[in-house]
Amino acid sequence: MQFRPNRFEVLPIVVKNLLIINVLVFLAQQIPGKQFTIRDWFALHTWQSQLFKPWQLITHMFMHGDFWHLLFNMFALWMFGSTLENLWGAKKFIGFYIVCGLGAAACHLSVLYIENNMMINAFEALSPQNTINIEKFITKYLPVAQSVPSDYSIASEIVEINLNQATLGASGAVFGCLTAFAYLFPNAVFLIYGVIPLKAKFALPAYIVFELFSAVKNSAGDNVAHIAHLGGALVGFLLVYFWNKNNRRTFY
Repeated sequence: MQFRPNRFEVLPIVVKNLLIINVLVFLAQQIPGKQFTIRDWFALHTWQSQLFKPWQLITHMFMHGDFWHLLFNMFALWMFGSTLENLWGAKKFIGFYIVCGLGAAACHLSVLYIENNMMINAFEALSPQNTINIEKFITKYLPVAQSVPSDYSIASEIVEINLNQATLGASGAVFGCLTAFAYLFPNAVFLIYGVIPLKAKFALPAYIVFELFSAVKNSAGDNVAHIAHLGGALVGFLLVYFWNKNNRRTFY
């Protein structure tokens, strides 16, 4: 089947405004002296952090770490989101986008809560005189691998650094859009690396497996919230599955 909406817009209203907001917020993040203040207030922090604020569940979706992070997410939002908005309409699409972002945040925060509890328990079990255990703790939980003294106060600082790490980006919501697109348009062809043609119904599962492997491996230093990606994909799939439950044969 072919998707032929009554009035297809290359840049529909919600996607256009999301692009504008994300770009404006990114520019605001670049203001000298304001980067850390904006990140502390509006990027997502774990529930255990003193920096956590409820509005961060929404605001983190409009922030990005660097230009390429912004570019990739906004390109994907335009590519998949435009089709979904034309298919569903503006109100349904913005609801879908926000719910996917919230679902991604909830999954990410849940995993962070478990990981941070393990770190806190490990720290509380340390003895200030046991330098060997302190060294093991520092080696395991130091965000950036570097040589530091095996000091109890440094271990305490590492706990605070990890608890106050920020998560930002529209990736969770965008993964929801990607999943919904692949579900509704399984025969759409992606060009992997711009060369290899692969249908959406094969490309998405492969990408999900890659994200799942990366999350389980928990590769330190890659600075990617894989669980948030998977959470956004899961929520996106569930939403579009139940919305389409009475129309299982309509795929494109």
